[in-house]
Amino acid sequence: MRRVPDVLRRFAGDLAGRIAGRALSGALLREGRCPACGRVTDGGLCADCRLAGAQAAAQADEPCPGCGEFPPVPQTVSILCGRCREKPRPWGRVAVYGRYEGELKDMLLAYKFTQRLDLGRRLMEYAVAAFERCAAVSPEFAGCDIIVPVPLHARRLLSRGFNQSRELARLLAAKRRLPIRQDALLRVRRTTPQMELAREARAENIRGAFVADARLLSGRSVLLVDDIMTTGSTLEECARVLLAAGARRVDVLALARA
Repeated sequence: MRRVPDVLRRFAGDLAGRIAGRALSGALLREGRCPACGRVTDGGLCADCRLAGAQAAAQADEPCPGCGEFPPVPQTVSILCGRCREKPRPWGRVAVYGRYEGELKDMLLAYKFTQRLDLGRRLMEYAVAAFERCAAVSPEFAGCDIIVPVPLHARRLLSRGFNQSRELARLLAAKRRLPIRQDALLRVRRTTPQMELAREARAENIRGAFVADARLLSGRSVLLVDDIMTTGSTLEECARVLLAAGARRVDVLALARA
């Protein structure tokens, strides 16, 4: 075997170094940067600026604190709607991140039904943002003792592999140092998915589907967490069961309002 002369070896090393340097310089010149803060990205806004922008947009359109519904005309102050003034819900206050449409809807559907678990962190950050926005104006809402996710029936939990409501609450629980007590509320009856039913049939469909553990709830303020709030029938039934088991107060956090 012929030996490669040292001079050729050095030349090849220098050439490779120059090629690599040029490639790196080109990559640096072509790299994407966030137009808002200048951070290197794969194109467009970085995650922090995207979240900040979404929070600002959500803050400019405040939902009803009783039912979480967004008014036809955007409002910057959270005011009870006429329906909630006439017939209050069984909880204290609702915090909602945004409308169930556009990117938020796409993300939630992908997260729940196509195993896009990589979207979980962003969705958890949205849940934290919704909570903090509501907590800033409501000390009672901010003073919750435990987090209770809306439970899935055991068969649906087995088929999906995770309870999205529990997962979406994890970052909030860590930041606020609150326990997630999924054992405080159980779904004991399998029901037809609410999305498949007309509005008037949903309350009857969900009645008697949950039981609560009074030992974990007595005298405690509960934050009830769900991913999507539509008519609120499921959340109303959960809240009534929690209060009947001795919860001092129930508030609701939903990521999206349909």
